[in-house]
Amino acid sequence: MHDFNSFFRERLDGLKAEGRYRVFADLERIAGRFPKALYRSAPGAAAREVTVWCSNDYLGLGQHPEIVAAMHAALDRSGAGAGGTRNISGTSHEIVELERDLAAFHGKEAGLVFTSGYISNEAALGTLAKHMPNVIVFSDALNHASMIAGIRNSRAEYKVFRHNDPVHLRELLAAADPARPKIVAFESVYSMDGDIAPLKELLDVSDAFGALTYLDEVHAVGLYGPTGAGVAEREGLTHRFHVIEGTLGKAFGLIGGYITGSPALVDFVRSFAPGFIFTTALPPVVAAGARASLKLVRGATELRARHQAISADLKARLTAAHLPVMPSESHIVPVRIGEAAACKRVANVLLERHGIYVQPINYPTVPKGTERLRLTPTPLHDEATVAALVEALSSVWRELSLPIAA
Repeated sequence: MHDFNSFFRERLDGLKAEGRYRVFADLERIAGRFPKALYRSAPGAAAREVTVWCSNDYLGLGQHPEIVAAMHAALDRSGAGAGGTRNISGTSHEIVELERDLAAFHGKEAGLVFTSGYISNEAALGTLAKHMPNVIVFSDALNHASMIAGIRNSRAEYKVFRHNDPVHLRELLAAADPARPKIVAFESVYSMDGDIAPLKELLDVSDAFGALTYLDEVHAVGLYGPTGAGVAEREGLTHRFHVIEGTLGKAFGLIGGYITGSPALVDFVRSFAPGFIFTTALPPVVAAGARASLKLVRGATELRARHQAISADLKARLTAAHLPVMPSESHIVPVRIGEAAACKRVANVLLERHGIYVQPINYPTVPKGTERLRLTPTPLHDEATVAALVEALSSVWRELSLPIAA
C-alpha cells in the first residue's frame, strides 16, 4: 500500500523549510471592541489581548449593534439554518429581499447570492464560459484565484492580458476571431498591491469588440462611490458592466458573495451553475444581517471618508519612518519584506512581543521575492493605534536588520 502520509509530511516539511507553512492564529473577536481580539498561543494557553491589523472587515461593521440586532431578530424569527439548497428547500424571504437590495445597489435589475465571494466568482465565470459556444475569456494577469478557477474549470479558451493594461487587452481582442463571443474579466481593487484598475479604458476596449464585461468589486464594495457601491459607481460606469460581482464578507462584515446583472444573465447562472444549485443556502440570519449592513453602508459617507483618511495617515507615517510601504491607490497598505522566512519572523515578533496581529503574505498569494505584510486600517484604528503599529514595525525592522526605504 502506498504511504500517503509520508507524501503529505514531505510536502508539508517543504513548506516549512521555505517559511511558507501557514499557521492560523487562534483569535477570539471581542464584540464592541474591534480591532481588539483575544489571542491564544496554544491550546489551553491563557488569552491575551492583541490588535488586529489584517482584517477584511474594512469598516468594522461585523460587530455593529444594528446589524447584530437584525441578526438576533432573524434568529428568533427563522432559526439558525437555511434548511438546505435553494433548489430543494426554497429560498428564504430574507435572501429574496437581499437580492433585490443588492441589484438596486449596483443599478442592475437582478442579483444572485452565493455562500461566499469565492463561490460567486468561480460559479458565475465558470458557468458563463462553459456554456457560451466557442467563447474566449480575457483575464487580467492578477485576477483572484476564484476568477482563475472559474475560467479554468470551464475549459474555455482563455487569454491573459498584462495587469491593468488596456493596450495589451486590445491587442489580444484584435487577434481573436471577430465572430467568437468574448468575456473580459477583471477586478476594480486588487487586494495584494492595493492598486485600482483603469475601468473606463478597459471598458472602452472591451466594448469596441462587443465583449461581455465582468467586474469583481470585492475589495471596493462599501468603500468607494457615493453610496459605497464600488469604484464603478465612483467613476459613473456601473451601467456599462454586464456583471458586477461582490462580497458580503469584507466591508459588509459578514459572509457570502453575489453577482448582479440583467435578469436573463442572472437567471442563466442560477439555472446552470453547480456551485449555486448544489450548495446549502446562506441562513436567513446572515441574509438579514447583510440587509442591515447594506442599509448602513449606503449612508456611511463619513465612515468611508474616515477610513480613507486613516489609510492615508498610515501610509504617510510608514513612509516617514523609512519603512518599505508599497505604492497603493486604495485603502490597502502593503509593506514589502521580500523573503518568506523573514516575513514570517516579522509577523511572529509583532504578535508575541507587541500584541499586533498581521498575517504574512507569501507565495503563491504573491510572487516569490515580493513577500509582504498587508495592513488593512479601518475607521476604528485610531491615531494612537496607528502610531503604536509604526513604532512596533520600526523596532522589528531594526531588530531583524531588514532593509529600510530610502
